[in-house]
Amino acid sequence: MSNVYGIDIGTSNFKMCTKDNEILNEKNIIAIANKNELLAFGDEAYEMYEKTPENIEVSFPVKFGVIADIENMQTLLYSFYEKINKEKKTGNTEFYIAVPTDVTEVEKRAFYELVVESKVKAKNVFVVDKPVADAIGAGIDVTKSKGVMVVNIGAETTEISVLSLGGIVISKSVKIGGNKLDECIISAVRKAYNLVIGSKTAEGLKKELGSAVKTEEKFAPGFGRNILSGLPVSVQISSDVIYDAIVDALHSIMDSIKVILERTPPELAADIIKDGVYFTGGTSMINNLEDFIKSETNLNVTIVENPSESVVRGLMGVVTNPDFAKIPYTPQDRTFE
Repeated sequence: MSNVYGIDIGTSNFKMCTKDNEILNEKNIIAIANKNELLAFGDEAYEMYEKTPENIEVSFPVKFGVIADIENMQTLLYSFYEKINKEKKTGNTEFYIAVPTDVTEVEKRAFYELVVESKVKAKNVFVVDKPVADAIGAGIDVTKSKGVMVVNIGAETTEISVLSLGGIVISKSVKIGGNKLDECIISAVRKAYNLVIGSKTAEGLKKELGSAVKTEEKFAPGFGRNILSGLPVSVQISSDVIYDAIVDALHSIMDSIKVILERTPPELAADIIKDGVYFTGGTSMINNLEDFIKSETNLNVTIVENPSESVVRGLMGVVTNPDFAKIPYTPQDRTFE
């Protein structure tokens, strides 16, 4: 039996799953010293983010859901692959990669070639459209002729898709995600408290105080540099400031969801009204997102369990369930326009 791996290469996190459902989920980030030595990768490299001297470069090789730095991404892929296998030698490997849909064919192909040309020596590489894998990971049978709406809110993009019969009927990607919320928080905190904070602090405040609907005010400490004195300080940050910072970005996501609903064929829209909308992706864990979406659309909302790992779980579902055998493909089967 060959070794099978599912890979979801996200902007913020890299997820890899084995056939035994062991999931590796780490930050998709690499630290390179003196331009060519691999210093650290994944969560360990993220610890160094925004803290390094000049000779160490820490970077995310994926931007807005597409691979921007192929060389570093190949190094990362191999490093994660060795880590999940505890450096055991494995032969005859098969890879299933999730690719975003609302990107060019060339960008899609980059995901495929990344694995084909890497040091992991894959025997077979298959591609699965990300929203389809996402829905399978959420426990939905996508091969039926009914409409399913999946919204994946990631780090830099939100992918909104309507699926039916194992394929994508309509899909749209919006360049808003968790990182955008962090940026909004950084500028709001700067305005309200004269405090400059880093993106990690902003992410921490988002998780602790962020809410999609206004809630009772609470506070959490934010560490940063005071603009006026230039000195490091800690300030009690209000959840109201965080809410005001992120609410516009959440409304933009909501508007895009409404646009897709308006463009969905009526028969499929009827199914979506019955079953509601499924939310996945790490940023969908923001507090009270369910209430926010319900109040805006009157639709039922399901936030999938472990939403950031829904895609890799779906990839393994594709591998293990013969009903989904027709879903994976290899890009060269398709003619390029």
